Amino acid sequence: MLLSGSLSAQNAHFTRAGTIEFEKKVNMYALIQKVINKDNEAFFQPAFDAYKKNSPQFKTAKSTLSFTDNKTLYNPIVPENANTSMDFFSNNPAASQNNVVYTDLSTNTGVVQKNVFEETFLVKDSTRKITWKITDETRDISGYTCRRANGIMMDSIYVVAFYTPEIPVSGGPELFSGLPGMILGVALPHENITWFATKVTDTTLPPNTVVPPKKGKPTNNKGLYTTLKGVMKDWGEEGQFYLKAFLL
Repeated sequence: MLLSGSLSAQNAHFTRAGTIEFEKKVNMYALIQKVINKDNEAFFQPAFDAYKKNSPQFKTAKSTLSFTDNKTLYNPIVPENANTSMDFFSNNPAASQNNVVYTDLSTNTGVVQKNVFEETFLVKDSTRKITWKITDETRDISGYTCRRANGIMMDSIYVVAFYTPEIPVSGGPELFSGLPGMILGVALPHENITWFATKVTDTTLPPNTVVPPKKGKPTNNKGLYTTLKGVMKDWGEEGQFYLKAFLL
């Protein structure tokens, strides 16, 4: 039995390079409801009622994560028939894909090309700090056995992630990382957002596939926070909502 287990471990295949296709889903109904208050409901509530008649509850977006040599590059996919003028609710930053994310897991550093309204920032800093607690719960995602981990980020945002040791790269979609294997599923239950892998391709990538983005105004995490907070300081509750959404 011991010999059999040893041979199985030796023959186990680990994916160390390739691409992962992700699907992001946002509960738009829940997201919009959060920005409606007594000060704006006279305008927003009728607009929300009209939105529910013409738009699905969940907005879906696709992206890819390329990984090799302990480095990852997350890229949103722009739909061929994208309609940016559909309604102002669809421009909510929490429902959009604003980031191109490069991460060097060997040095725990990253470069994020972040679109904020009409401006683009190039944020160079250390990787996001997430306090993880690994559980015994497992589930299958895209053919990989994944273990659940619960986390806290940005002081108070609750994160549920599913990672697989079969891909021994501590990365994941967007800015999620820091577990002993690739993160194939993420849920932010209180933010009404999920990311889940729909396909994993085990393949050697051409040179210079996983490289940092270069477009944008250079800054770091602290500088971005200071800039956004200054711009939105007079926006009230809506400003706080937008600030958190852009920092996710």
